[in-house]
Amino acid sequence: MNHQRIVRTVCFITAGYVIVLAVWLGWLIEHTPEATIPYQIMGLVAAFGSALGFGMMAAERPSRADRQLARRGLEGWASIERVTPLRRTPDNGELTELDLRLTVPGSESYSGRVVYEVRREEATRFVPGETIT
Repeated sequence: MNHQRIVRTVCFITAGYVIVLAVWLGWLIEHTPEATIPYQIMGLVAAFGSALGFGMMAAERPSRADRQLARRGLEGWASIERVTPLRRTPDNGELTELDLRLTVPGSESYSGRVVYEVRREEATRFVPGETIT
C-alpha cells in the first residue's frame, strides 16, 4: 500500500470538495428551491465518497516505472546458489526458496532471496549452478 500517494489523493480530493462546498453554500443554494436542499446534500456527500473511492483506486496502481518494469522486465541474469524446498502447493508445485546471485549489466552483482513456486515440469531448471534469465 502506497500511503504517501493515498494521503496526497485524499488531501487533493478533500480540498476540491471544500471548494465545491463553498461554491454550493455561497452561490448555488440561493438559486435552488428549498425542497431540493436535502437531495443536494445527499448528492454532494455521494460525490465526495465516490471521488475518494476512485481516487484511492487510482492511488493504489503501481507507479509508471513499476508498470514498465513488469511489462519489459530487467536486463540481466541470476545464478542459483542454493535451493530450499519449503512445502508442496495444491496445484502440484513446490514452494521453494532460491538464494540467487543477481547480475545486471553495468552494476555490481548482488545476492537475493526469492520464494518461488516451482512446478514439477520446471524442477530441472531450478538447481544450484543454473543461470536464469
